[in-house]
Amino acid sequence: MQHMSLSDAIPALLVLADGTSYRGWSFGAIGTTIGEVVFNTGMTGYQEVLTDPSYCGQIVLFTYPELGNTGVNPLDEESDRPQVRGAIARNICHRPSNWRSTQSLSDYLKQHQIPGIYGIDTRALTRKIRNFGAMNGGISTSILDENELLEQIQAAPNMEGLNLVREVTTQSVYEWSDPTTAVWEFNPKCQSDSKNSFTVVALDFGVKRNILRRLASYGCRVVVVPATTSAEEILKYNPDGIFLSNGPGDPATVLEGIATTKALLEAEKPMFGICMGHQILGHALGAETFKLKFGHRGLNQPAGLTEKIEITSQNHSFAINPDSLPTSQVEVSHLNLNDRTVAGVRHKQLPVFSVQYHPEASPGPHDADYLFEQFVEEMSKARQSQTANVC
Repeated sequence: MQHMSLSDAIPALLVLADGTSYRGWSFGAIGTTIGEVVFNTGMTGYQEVLTDPSYCGQIVLFTYPELGNTGVNPLDEESDRPQVRGAIARNICHRPSNWRSTQSLSDYLKQHQIPGIYGIDTRALTRKIRNFGAMNGGISTSILDENELLEQIQAAPNMEGLNLVREVTTQSVYEWSDPTTAVWEFNPKCQSDSKNSFTVVALDFGVKRNILRRLASYGCRVVVVPATTSAEEILKYNPDGIFLSNGPGDPATVLEGIATTKALLEAEKPMFGICMGHQILGHALGAETFKLKFGHRGLNQPAGLTEKIEITSQNHSFAINPDSLPTSQVEVSHLNLNDRTVAGVRHKQLPVFSVQYHPEASPGPHDADYLFEQFVEEMSKARQSQTANVC
């Protein structure tokens, strides 16, 4: 495929809810799409970002100036398709160069009916969102009149109050046992030991595949269940631990997930939450969440509390309100060191903990992978204590 010249390019329009407009060129599918415009500062991992279910309902602006250089391949997908509503880039590489590539980014998005726009000033747009906050926007190749597109954007619902989990959760129960492929395994201590295998039930609010891989790499048999599954159904699997996954939208609207988590806490089993799972655990413990101005999306967010700092991968719009945490039960284990928002909590009596960031990375650093190991250690301790009680 030859490099696309601008004479072949299809004009596209991006309009924000406040009426700001940007004209550029289309990549991916043609048509119109509307969603919340957010930015991601990662320099790598665009395919993992595009296929992460936590981005459902959003148009992702990539601050890295070149997208598509390495194409796409089936192994780097975090779900079975792109989950974003649209993509925004400074420049697009139409002819990828990578030995793993099976398709160009533009063709991949076209295949899945996801529109994108490139050729706009992404630095100016990022500064706009930083200053005024994430807001709804639309990309179109068919509506090139700003006011006409703006009308549609202003009629769209805001992210706050939106339950998007029902759009991405699995419809049926499935088991996952594939660990991280040996060639990509970065932790030599990490190996599946069938003698110590643990059953983990993962409540799927929009789970990423690499979370399931990391759990399997630490010797877990993972049963993934829909977000609407009751605590009673989950406990029928007699799990060693419960995992609460990442996911999109406003956590306060996921009422079934909150109620289920509340009921599961009474079982006193080890529990680990990531991202939305962390927020839902917060709600189940009586805390509240609030929407951040523009969220955290990138691969170099520092998190920690006293001695250790982890560089983490993050992707979220909401955070737990620290003043609403029941301090008799829960303590803050990590803060986001950029803005001091809550990045992790731990129960004071139960083997229950969660983080706002993504220890599975994909993309991102591996600083926080130890949390999977901690979860396994908690399950091991619980099993030993159960055995001791039986004896």
